[in-house]
Amino acid sequence: MAILVTGGAGFIGSHLVERLLSAGEQVVVIDNFNDFYLPAYKRENISAVIDNPNLTLYETDICNPVSCREIFEKHSIEKIVHLAAYAGVRPSIERPLLYEEVNCKGTLNLLELSVKHKVKHFVFGSSSSVYGNNKKIPFAEDDPVDEPISPYAATKRAGELYCYNYHHLYKLPVICLRFFTVYGPRQRPDLAIRKFTELIDRDQQIPMYGDGTTQRDYTFVSDIVDGVVSAMHRQANFEIINLGNSTPIQLTRLIEIIEQELGKKAQIKRLPEQPGDVQRTYADITKGERFLHYNPKVPIELGIRMFVAWYKKRQ
Repeated sequence: MAILVTGGAGFIGSHLVERLLSAGEQVVVIDNFNDFYLPAYKRENISAVIDNPNLTLYETDICNPVSCREIFEKHSIEKIVHLAAYAGVRPSIERPLLYEEVNCKGTLNLLELSVKHKVKHFVFGSSSSVYGNNKKIPFAEDDPVDEPISPYAATKRAGELYCYNYHHLYKLPVICLRFFTVYGPRQRPDLAIRKFTELIDRDQQIPMYGDGTTQRDYTFVSDIVDGVVSAMHRQANFEIINLGNSTPIQLTRLIEIIEQELGKKAQIKRLPEQPGDVQRTYADITKGERFLHYNPKVPIELGIRMFVAWYKKRQ
């Protein structure tokens, strides 16, 4: 029996794949190595395990029903962790049709195959972006999520609804995990922590949208992987669960921590707030603690230290 990880060469996916292989699991990865950011980064992400005999990697697209069907027919897939998606709020405003195609159609393709091949457990990687500018804090799973403020957020909420639909119609066991601002080694180059670290280190200006008071619930990647692995082993009917650190940090404070680790001062370019950006993310992790025994261990100061160490090692 195998575990299928979609987007397994990506940031979160590659960390998960390493964890599963280290536990002796048979892992099948689907990743199309698209050019949303340099495909070479994704190949580097997966390079340490590419020769592992328990890994089978397919360079194909979740939107391709023929190739995906062939993979399901070749492997006895017991569980799926679906992480493949076009991510990012601002790019989704520029290319909403692409986000709908991949994030919605791709998810439906996998759900259809999961039902046909009697997959026992489906874990869907959702996002805290579905909460929009939620006025109530911290954000809880039963809060209303009817007002997404970006196409990306709308596609992630749509994915959750499709998952529920397939549970309702076909009794497919599903856990949807809402990730809160994941960071750590291998983080995508377009995300704030990696972008800021690179620019500060090169003595270049970093963009600050707004006045720096926006807050994010930054969650270290190893904590996210802990939650995903827990979800894979927790039988459920249909559940939505937050995975966050439950400690929001202001943008100005984040920059200070990166400055301290690099030993350099940031040059800040102040810019207007961006459409689609939320003011705050803040996870209520009570349900995750109860249901998954989820317990984030990495505070932001330690997480940035580990990220900067990884960054420096690559230079």
